Amino acid sequence: MSNGNSLDSFVASNDVAWVENSPEDVSGGELVYSIGDLARKFDVTLRTLRFYESRGLLTPGREGHHRRYGRKDADRLTVILKAKKLGFTLTEIREMIAANGGETSHHAVKLSREKCLEQIALFERKLAETEEALAELRWIYTSLSARMGQKAAGDDL
Repeated sequence: MSNGNSLDSFVASNDVAWVENSPEDVSGGELVYSIGDLARKFDVTLRTLRFYESRGLLTPGREGHHRRYGRKDADRLTVILKAKKLGFTLTEIREMIAANGGETSHHAVKLSREKCLEQIALFERKLAETEEALAELRWIYTSLSARMGQKAAGDDL
């Protein structure tokens, strides 16, 4: 069954398709955002958007000196931010987008199984380190609390 948006190739491959639907423009027209509008919509800084543009991840149109971001840029920014949240570098994100032919209008990013396993391993290591640090801090806190309790008891004598 084909849905006409090239997602069938993802489903049939050994890779994972990451797909997310976005709300439709109720006016039926092309959404256009200024840099400030897009920054507010995604809660990022203007500098972040300019940086992504300088790295070739976003390609806004221009009206004079003003950047104009369309639906394609908003979709791509959604993918970039989600991939960053999952721990991928901008280089890896660029490769994922390129592997998908630059097409992110359906919020699809092709992730290899190996890359997913690498990220899982990375987050598991970070989790173990965090749990170890928490255990250490709890031990220190308990030790300091016990000392303070002994001191307070000694002051009563």
